[in-house]
Formats: sequence, C-alpha cells, structure tokens
Amino acid sequence: MKATELSISGAWEFVPQQFPDNRGNFMVWYDPRAFADALGFEFKLVQANHSVSRRGVLRGIHWADVPPGQGKYVYCPRGAMLDIVVDLRVGSPTFGRYEVARLDAVDYRALYLSEGLGHGFVALEDDTVLTYLCSEGYAPHRERILNIRDEEVGIELPVGLEPVLSDRDAAGPSLAELREAGLLPDYAECQRYYRSLRSGGTA
Repeated sequence: MKATELSISGAWEFVPQQFPDNRGNFMVWYDPRAFADALGFEFKLVQANHSVSRRGVLRGIHWADVPPGQGKYVYCPRGAMLDIVVDLRVGSPTFGRYEVARLDAVDYRALYLSEGLGHGFVALEDDTVLTYLCSEGYAPHRERILNIRDEEVGIELPVGLEPVLSDRDAAGPSLAELREAGLLPDYAECQRYYRSLRSGGTA
C-alpha cells in the first residue's frame, strides 16, 4: 500500500495494491502497518460508519473539537465521490485551503484526515457508499459544521450536479462566523495533539 501526504499537512492518501484474477478482485483497503509507518502511531478504531448517497448529495463540511477531535479514514467501496479536505486550523500555513480527491470503486484509494481538518464529499453516482473509520465516537456537543458553499473557502463543485444538502448542512455558518465565534481548531493545539499520538502510539 502506497501512502502519500497531500498538500494540506495531516491529510494522507492510501492507495492499495489490487490482485484481480478470473474470480474477481482482492485488496487490503486498510493496513495498520502502512498507516503506522506513514503517521508514526497506530489508528485506534472507535467507530465505523457507512453512508449511502444518491448522485448530487453534498455532506459536510464536518469536524470535531480538538482535543480529542476525530481522525477519519475514509474509503469508497461503491460508486464515486469527490472527497473534500479543508484546513480549518487557525495558524496553519494552509489555513482556509481545500483539496479534493476522487474516491471510487476503480482505484479504491482511501484518505486519512487528521483531527482539526474539515471533511465533506459530493456523490458523483447514485448509491455511492462511503465507509469511514473514526478514532472517536460521535459526540453532538463537539461536532461542528462549515457551510460547504462558503465563498471565502470557494469550494468548486462539479457543474451539472443538482446539489442535495441536509437542512443542517445548508444552514452551516461561514468560515468568518466560525472564526469570530472561536469555534475553529487551533493549529498549535492540533500539533501538540499529533505529537501526543506519536509519543503514545495510539490515535
């Protein structure tokens, strides 16, 4: 499995080796050794989520307060999506930037998003499945939302898709509103948390 850090630090792409034959295909979509080699600690699985979305569904941008935040390892076993990573860590060299990666049932690549990074996606096909492993369980009082249409971040969505958002996501605040309210993660605090994971060996 090949691991590559994206231009936003703390976001990693993992590409599995596939073994197709006349019976079908086989791959390891999550390898704890490859993860630990890349990030320097073991991923602690607390919760595993599974979502199914029709074409055009937009989910996000979501994250959880740090610490402990919520690290996510996301994978698309069916369909196709554009997975969106936003650096929300105030003080980060890439604060406010976003990166998009296509996840699909062709390359079967996965993404890991460190605590403090915002995550969202748009489904490109009907019945697109996203499976994601989480380092912490869902805690409503720590969950935050950035409006995926925030003009300051400027996320470009595919032309021709009819967007479908939940009422909660559609009413999400802007980056400026979140910053003014002090609800964005702090880059230095996130770095301290990452160091604690590496020293302790577990997410």
